[in-house]
Amino acid sequence: MRGSDRLAWPYLLGLAALVALPAVAAFGLAFTEYSGLTSPEFTGLDNFSRMIGESAFWRSLGNSVIYIAISVPLRLLAVVALTLLLHSHFRGSSTGRASAYLPTVIPDVAYSLLWLWLLNPLYGPLAGIFASLGLTSPSWLTEPTSARFAVAIMGVFQIGEGLVIALAARRVLPEHLFEAARVDGAGAWFTFKRITLPLLAPVLLLLTLRDVILALQLNFVPALLMTDGGPRQATTFLPLYVYRQAFRYFRLGYASAVSLTMFVVTGLAIYALYRMSKRWRLA
Repeated sequence: MRGSDRLAWPYLLGLAALVALPAVAAFGLAFTEYSGLTSPEFTGLDNFSRMIGESAFWRSLGNSVIYIAISVPLRLLAVVALTLLLHSHFRGSSTGRASAYLPTVIPDVAYSLLWLWLLNPLYGPLAGIFASLGLTSPSWLTEPTSARFAVAIMGVFQIGEGLVIALAARRVLPEHLFEAARVDGAGAWFTFKRITLPLLAPVLLLLTLRDVILALQLNFVPALLMTDGGPRQATTFLPLYVYRQAFRYFRLGYASAVSLTMFVVTGLAIYALYRMSKRWRLA
């Protein structure tokens, strides 16, 4: 056995113990009635039938779809804008890159509490800014639509990893194409539309698929700490719904069924985006 193979074994064992085995166990529990206090009892597709009949599940699924529809495009636009702004070297560019990456490394709990303070309608900074302008601060976390939007906006600032990938991709683009465009008198918008965006399209597609996967996970902590799933269950996303079913109501088998369904829904969304991208390339 080569040295590199021996070095890989601890990581493979950790992956199997912490990811693969729990995933297999969750898949099996989806077909059982299990409370965590008694032995699992096989019930076939009963959990899925119950899930289809529960309005709370469909509400949480709809909330998650809305969150993805808001957050993923905004995150992608933010990555593109910051990539165009920070790819070249200028005074303060290094500080700008570090600042853009900083929200990604802040622990989710601390990040959510920070936003809870920022959005506070009484003494938060945003409320103070609105008051100084003679305006009334929106009820960010007490009205369904604004609460969904607030949670989505939080995720827009956590784009450090995607920004690093996009910046690296922008750096390796052939500069002679941009020089030729400048010589021909092409404007910034034409250069972006005809050169930069097409060349970055594969990377942006990868980031889009990645963000769709992550979008169902990034909203759990803020939804739990900031809104507790409200108001009127507007921010009860699928991860929070699974958490409550498993650890508040001890319906672990049912929670596993919802988790499996969430995995399937994510896979279908990724497949649909992939098919759309293939048609776009062929057009």
